[in-house]
Amino acid sequence: MTKPLLAVKDLRISFAGKPVVHGIDFSIAPGEKLALVGESGSGKTVTALSLLRLVQNATVSGEAAFAGRDGPVDLLSLSEHQLRGIRGQDISMIFQEPMTALNPLFSVGDQIAEILQLKQGLRQQSSRLAAIKLLADTGISEPERRSHSFPHQLSGGQRQRAMIAMALACSPQLLLADEPTTALDVTVRGQILDLLTGLQQKAGMAVLMITHDLNLVRRFADRVAVMENGHIVEQGAVADVFANPQHAYTRKLIDSKPARDLLEAPANTALPAVMQAKDLRVTYPIPLAGFKGWFKTGAFVAVQGASFEIPAGQTLGLMGESGSGKSSLALAALGLHPHQGQLSVAGRTWSGNSANDKNIRRAVQVVFQDPFSSLSPRMTVEDIVGEGLRVHQSDLDMAQRQPRVLKALADVGMQEAQFPGLLQRYPHEFSGGQRQRIAIARALMVEPQLLVLDEPTSALDVTIQKQVLQLLQKLQRERALSYLLITHDVDVIKAMAHQVIVMKDGVVVEAGSLAQIVDAPRHPYTRMLVAAQL
Repeated sequence: MTKPLLAVKDLRISFAGKPVVHGIDFSIAPGEKLALVGESGSGKTVTALSLLRLVQNATVSGEAAFAGRDGPVDLLSLSEHQLRGIRGQDISMIFQEPMTALNPLFSVGDQIAEILQLKQGLRQQSSRLAAIKLLADTGISEPERRSHSFPHQLSGGQRQRAMIAMALACSPQLLLADEPTTALDVTVRGQILDLLTGLQQKAGMAVLMITHDLNLVRRFADRVAVMENGHIVEQGAVADVFANPQHAYTRKLIDSKPARDLLEAPANTALPAVMQAKDLRVTYPIPLAGFKGWFKTGAFVAVQGASFEIPAGQTLGLMGESGSGKSSLALAALGLHPHQGQLSVAGRTWSGNSANDKNIRRAVQVVFQDPFSSLSPRMTVEDIVGEGLRVHQSDLDMAQRQPRVLKALADVGMQEAQFPGLLQRYPHEFSGGQRQRIAIARALMVEPQLLVLDEPTSALDVTIQKQVLQLLQKLQRERALSYLLITHDVDVIKAMAHQVIVMKDGVVVEAGSLAQIVDAPRHPYTRMLVAAQL
């Protein structure tokens, strides 16, 4: 058997005496791709970070034998000075969110060049040219020009490519990739995986991929280790584990694909429309170059001539990549951005006057992508969920609001018996899935007819995603709610949508029933989106 590049034995990690990783063992051979899979809180990220001692205030024990270029070492017994020679040189890391991992004050070219100067001893001009070549190797167009760009001037996919270039600058033997595609569109996600696979094969390096995305594991990894509550409960070849999972938790993860449980639209029966749009147009002002910019502004067209209808009790799925116009269309639907064309909600149109639009705003509510940032950290659950009542039914006092708040929370599966002191808790005291349930309860508090769901499950683990989608399906059946569902996940579209529209560069390129769009797409862009689903 090939001698392992990395052999981890009895790895234990604790914080303030509380164990979070309980004596796990795993190994990676040279050139191998191992996926460490589990839900949030399973310990997979701290496991990877602990190998380079990047976890603060953690007590780490065990052995991590690494066959480095300068001979075998135990990573967990090295001094900080010795580890600096390995970080970025022999072992590199790609972090989950490149926007926060990259320095906003320096161009991406300078950040890559800095690594080459510190680790390889290159001079400034040589490191600059090498950085441009690395960006070119990762598939960034116009690498010389992009090397002068700051992180905020790049798209999500370009930022991730720049981080990959930085990680590969010193040709590491082992790459640690922590959820490297989570925040990306499906097509960009596929491109990044193909890029990593190509670079891995070319350089012969090993990859430890940390992820909760089982589709990604199927496509990328050679072996998989499944982690639950700080224990590795199963590991083996990807094909073997997926074909015949031995542990109940592994089976639970594999069975977490969203399932369809909807009331289908009645045949040959016209349902009343909750929202209608015709020739909807959304623009943003942009400065004009030259002296013309002194007197007037130009316009960027984010949505061009979109027409759609959302019947009562039905879901309209809105698909497209970042920059396609999905969010701009949602802002117009919520009355949060001016628009041209016709747009009505429950037979009424937005006027732009907050007093006049108050009743319309009650009819359409929103659930955002990230429940942690959409819930105020300074407000209790009672204040968050009851906020809509204070605005739309200000005659109710606290004693009258509280039972309705409790009922809304119970409707989304959160009760006082399960969460003692529920109403007085704050968002940080709940998990991601529980926070999203609180966000849904807040939206339902004023009894809306339409919910705008902006990627409501993309920030959640697969098992929690399935639970939230089941909750949304249940609420739709019971309340005849309509949904405008914005997502790039074809599996979520299959589970939730009755009708689908596909947007590209602000234009609706295809619209139709779920079967028409997913099973028999006509437009090349739609076919690309469907095919890119991992």
